[in-house]
Amino acid sequence: MCALYQVTRGGFYAWQSRQPSTRANQDVRLTERIRQVHQQSRGNYGSPRVAQQLQREGVPIGRRRVARLMRCAQLQGRSARRYHRSMVRQRAFFASVPNRQRAQVVLRPNQVWVGDVTYLKAAGQWRYLAVVMDRHSRRILGWSVSRRRDAALTSAALRLSVRNRQLGPSLMFHSDRGIEYAAFAYRDQLVQLGITQSMNRPGKMNDNAHVESFFHSMKAEDLHGRRFDNDDQLHHAIRSYIAFYNQQRLHSALSYLPPVAFEQQQNLTACVN
Repeated sequence: MCALYQVTRGGFYAWQSRQPSTRANQDVRLTERIRQVHQQSRGNYGSPRVAQQLQREGVPIGRRRVARLMRCAQLQGRSARRYHRSMVRQRAFFASVPNRQRAQVVLRPNQVWVGDVTYLKAAGQWRYLAVVMDRHSRRILGWSVSRRRDAALTSAALRLSVRNRQLGPSLMFHSDRGIEYAAFAYRDQLVQLGITQSMNRPGKMNDNAHVESFFHSMKAEDLHGRRFDNDDQLHHAIRSYIAFYNQQRLHSALSYLPPVAFEQQQNLTACVN
């Protein structure tokens, strides 16, 4: 053994017979006191608080020495574990709602509705606008503004859309993967209404390009550069623009017709056929 550790036999026997040093004896006494302080804290204190308590009692000791003695005594403070979101569970949660609208050939109103949320400001504070659009005609069917971005916001926009529109057979609702659309309360609402849910593919923001285009038009044509001192002013501006957008604004994708006129033309064509 001496050859293995490269020490002499004399040195080994001298070490065996040597009495513990003064510092080693101090460590033994300090460890016992540290154990008492740790127990009195209900196992909560780590080395910083144990060191502070000992110093308050007049014991001249540093945090590093306390930490070393606590490691040797297998003592540890209690701390809240960091929460790490499980990406596996998150992917499984959203995978339950695939992108179904990509396979749809949209030929009529009330076949596919799309929704999204955007940020606006009133009185220097963020507000959230949720809208529901008929993808075929680009008509805004319902909207809602709130100080919170949650399922209550998107549910209010959906309820208004349902009041303004007769639900068609096999209606589908498409959105991004925001929690305000993935929340169980919102998903249950769609089930109760008989609406099939669809969501963007991961990392594919263009899957919801129609309503994103509406937000861009609204901000660029009406809201950009304007200041709203209160919620009423913001609501009035949104209501006014949506009325203009639905009834007057010409859409190149609709043969330069407004959404309302386009739907009327579609209904007239359907009646003639």
